[in-house]
This record gives sequence, structure tokens and C-alpha cells, in this order.
Amino acid sequence: MQAEQLVEFVQTQLEDIKARDIVTLNVAEKASFTDYMVICSGNSSRHVSSIAENLNTAMKAKQMKPIGIEGTDVGEWALLDLGDVIVHVMTDDTRDLYQLEKLWSDE
Repeated sequence: MQAEQLVEFVQTQLEDIKARDIVTLNVAEKASFTDYMVICSGNSSRHVSSIAENLNTAMKAKQMKPIGIEGTDVGEWALLDLGDVIVHVMTDDTRDLYQLEKLWSDE
């Protein structure tokens, strides 16, 4: 699956799982480790964990195994490394604290 198709698949899955404030950043010219970052929020730490685990399950159903998945045990910030796409799922407080959109955006 191409990077753009993977981004679309991830966005669709996140919308289906009721993730909020989904932002996709093209970081190909800024990072050598990925092309896209998808950042979204969950309503609670349990929701964050659930979003990450459900996305992981959806990936496996498509015979695509994530390179890594971290943070589902705590649920404040879960990360799924899908190679060309890295997905960050955070609680609102954690997202406000780290402000990844500002760090990686062109602005």
C-alpha cells in the first residue's frame, strides 16, 4: 500500500473509531523516518488505548503489521509506527502539552 493510500486508510479507521481532531501532516521533507504523521485525540486514556488497539487490529486484518505500537498500557499517548505513517493518539491534555502540530507543521 502506498503512503497516500495508507494515510486514507488510517484516517477512515480513526473516524470510524470516533477519534477527534484528526490532523495529517506531510513531514517527508523534514524527517527521514516517515512521510506522514497523523495526530488525533481520544476522550479519555481508555479511549486513546482503544483507538490504538482498534487501528492495530484493522491493520492486521489487511495483512499489514505495524512496525511498533507503544503507550496503549497507560493511554495518555499511544503511538503506532506504520512505516510511511506514524500515528499519535493522545488525550487532550497531552496533546496540548506537546503541541506536535506546531513542532512539525510548516507554519
